[in-house]
Amino acid sequence: MVEERKNININTTTNTVQNLFLENRGKLNISGVNDVLSFDDQVVIVDTELGMLTVKGENIRINKLSLDTAEVIIEGEISTLTYSSNKQEKNSGTLLSKIFK
Repeated sequence: MVEERKNININTTTNTVQNLFLENRGKLNISGVNDVLSFDDQVVIVDTELGMLTVKGENIRINKLSLDTAEVIIEGEISTLTYSSNKQEKNSGTLLSKIFK
C-alpha cells in the first residue's frame, strides 16, 4: 500500500514571492506590487505583498505599472530601497496627521 502525503500551507504570507531586480542602480523591476501610493521625481512609495517599499533617488520615473501582473518598473538614479511594515506606515501617518491637525 502506497501512502501519499501532501503538505498544504494555509499561511499565505510564507508563500509570497517578491522579486526586486536592480540593474546598474538605474532600473528597478519590482514584482508582488499591490499599488503605488505616491511618487515624484525623488521618492516612490509602493505597497507590496511584503510591506511598504520606499525607493529614493533623483530623476525617478515610473516606466511601467501593471496591477494585473503586479509589477512596476522604476527608472532613474536609484540610491535607497527601504522596507517598512504596513502597520508602521499607517500608524505613523495617523500620528503625524493628528499632530499637525
